[in-house]
Amino acid sequence: MSNLDREAVPSRCGGRGFVVAEPVRELLSPRQVKLGESTEVRRLLPNLGRRMVGAWCFVDHYGPDDIADEPGMQVPPHPHMGLQTVSWLHEGEVLHRDSTGSLQTIRPRELGLMTSGRAISHSEESPWAHARFLHGAQLWVALPDTDRHTAPHFEHHAELPRITAPGLTATLILGSLDGAASPGTTYTPITGADLTLARGADVRLPLEPDFEYAVLSMSGESHVDGVPVLPGSMLYLGCGRTELPLRAESEASLMLLGGEPFEEELVMWWNFVGRTQADIEQARKDWMTGSRFGEVKGYDGPALPAPKLPPVALKPRGRVR
Repeated sequence: MSNLDREAVPSRCGGRGFVVAEPVRELLSPRQVKLGESTEVRRLLPNLGRRMVGAWCFVDHYGPDDIADEPGMQVPPHPHMGLQTVSWLHEGEVLHRDSTGSLQTIRPRELGLMTSGRAISHSEESPWAHARFLHGAQLWVALPDTDRHTAPHFEHHAELPRITAPGLTATLILGSLDGAASPGTTYTPITGADLTLARGADVRLPLEPDFEYAVLSMSGESHVDGVPVLPGSMLYLGCGRTELPLRAESEASLMLLGGEPFEEELVMWWNFVGRTQADIEQARKDWMTGSRFGEVKGYDGPALPAPKLPPVALKPRGRVR
């Protein structure tokens, strides 16, 4: 999914300087962002108070939206650089096309993982015949410097590991959790999991104390470490935890995001993750001149033009509170 803000602003991300090295409970409120003509999302990362969680650098939550008589998601071809995109659905379907030739319909609780590496372009759309409701999350993972120029590729994993406990079913999206490992390719120590809590569940989920974590509420009523988290909001948890208490008054769904705090400082602008202003300027130029990012074939409509660069210098910095 693209960052469709027409007045894109740089996000200065990364670095350990502002990582909270102890458990905290920091509730993040979303920003409403319009995608295309018919989809509105709640943007949790980057946030005014928190730019990254491990290597997770972008989180949008959308739906559930009734699209029975609507076109649904329609995101035209757009570029990415220096990151991975994670498409995760609870309801509906999304048709993915990209410039490597991938064509894949992603369905609920299937992993659509696109590694942009040095450059890729893709589109996302609800199929012509689609389910009534659309509900999911779109997330980005920043690639470390050693891997950010890797060859672009797309993965689809319909079967993912599950972890169960009384009142809890966890589907492992990316990375590792409680001894299980996702088949999705990763480049940094990371965790992404979809958690389903039964009504009345009261459980403790094992965590890695060196990871920082956040929990995104997808649906239902839940308490995370004693804090009520409403759908569409995110609770940042810091580091230093060996377990996470979870409780649900009714059936609820959450996404657990975590990883080792990202060492490097980044410049994130529009759909690009780089290290310098020159990286961003070159990426924008290449997209606008039709080079490097390839062509998305089969999408019915024009590609997205890049917004203008801001008049201020884009400087890589650490995490900003």
